[in-house]
Formats: sequence, structure tokens, C-alpha cells
Amino acid sequence: MSTIAKQAHVDHESQAHANRSNETSNLPQPGNHEPSEGYLTQSIEQQTAKLPSDTWLLAAGGSIALSMFLQATGQKQKSLFVGNWAPTFLLLGIYNKMVKQHGSE
Repeated sequence: MSTIAKQAHVDHESQAHANRSNETSNLPQPGNHEPSEGYLTQSIEQQTAKLPSDTWLLAAGGSIALSMFLQATGQKQKSLFVGNWAPTFLLLGIYNKMVKQHGSE
């Protein structure tokens, strides 16, 4: 291969590599960006952070008590429905606590 041909080959390879680099530089790179919360999520977290943590525990306890009352009065379907709220309230309380301690981002 002549010197001119070799130089042309090297130039072509360099240009091809530069084109590939430019194409991938616009793609998000792992570890180079920080995810951010959406506006709706931030708004909800700001409002729920104002609630005391006991609110979620009381809501769970209240749903259990209401479920027991409904069961005692023979309203089994309503009792099961309301009784299933307790785990949701407890999980919301845990999430709320985590947001308070660690922030939303």
C-alpha cells in the first residue's frame, strides 16, 4: 500500500471514529445525569410531608377498627374492602417517612 493510500485510510478511519463519537455524545451516558422528580410528585410530597407520621398509623388503625365493626354488623364485603386499606396506609406512612428523612431526590 502506498504512503498516500495509507494516509487516506487513516484519515478515513479517524473521520469514521469522530462521526461515531458525535452520534453517541448526544445519548445519555450512565452516571452523567441525575434523575429529577416531576412537578406533580414534588407537589404531593411537599403537601404530605406536612402531615405528622401518626396520621398514617391512625388511618390504618381506623380502617381496621371500621372493618371489625362492619364484620360484626354482618357487612362482610364492605368489611373486607375497608380492611384492605390498612396496608396501603402503612406503606404510604413509610414512604412519607423516607421522603422526610432523605428528601425527594
